[in-house]
Amino acid sequence: MAHKKAGSSSKNGRDSVGQRLGVKAGDGQLVNAGTIIVRQRGMTFLAGANTGLGNDYTVFATANGRVRFEHAKKNKKRIRIEPAVETVAAPAATPAATGKRSQPKPARTQA
Repeated sequence: MAHKKAGSSSKNGRDSVGQRLGVKAGDGQLVNAGTIIVRQRGMTFLAGANTGLGNDYTVFATANGRVRFEHAKKNKKRIRIEPAVETVAAPAATPAATGKRSQPKPARTQA
């Protein structure tokens, strides 16, 4: 006779990671060209003016401007980019990031 009870195993206890789908830039938000606006499965959001559609149905900006969502059909929305006069400025490179000093050190004088 066995002195220990036999252990059992379960076929459950796993889960897959999320796919990170959804809206990445909201209505009225300033975006640069190339910014992903929506990651989706299928055509829930349609690509409008100044936007492109990736082969996985990702809607992205093709111009700098402001994101606008508008109703296209009963269950679909169209995304377009209004070209903006103001653009989203890239962060300025710091001297530490470029590896260069902003100004040379002044020469020492002997007194």
